[in-house]
Amino acid sequence: QVQLVESGGGLVQAGGSLRLSCAASGRTFSNYAMGWFRQAPGKEREFVAAIRWGLGFTYYADSVKGRFTISRDNAKNTVYLQMNSLKPEDTAVYYCAARSSYGGDYDNVHRYNYWGQGTQVTVSS
Repeated sequence: QVQLVESGGGLVQAGGSLRLSCAASGRTFSNYAMGWFRQAPGKEREFVAAIRWGLGFTYYADSVKGRFTISRDNAKNTVYLQMNSLKPEDTAVYYCAARSSYGGDYDNVHRYNYWGQGTQVTVSS
């Protein structure tokens, strides 16, 4: 089992920045990739960014490219999501996820085995 705990959400004005953290514990050696997803009220959960744990390759949704950066600290078993130039449409609950399966398809929510509890991000206009 892998446990994921997110932190760092909050309220910020448009154009501002936030950094989310996701601390992993448990069988973290089995993680192949980590991802961030988000879900706004009335909408489906959508992919934001992912990172391959070992090689550090990163993947982004088009809507956040150039504004968000995913990174990881192997020693701390922690993944970060730096969010800059935030927009009101970025408002959502952000979830951290981990997967043990190999292969691509990083934007597929069903490929992830473990999920955090979510952290609210609200961007005011």
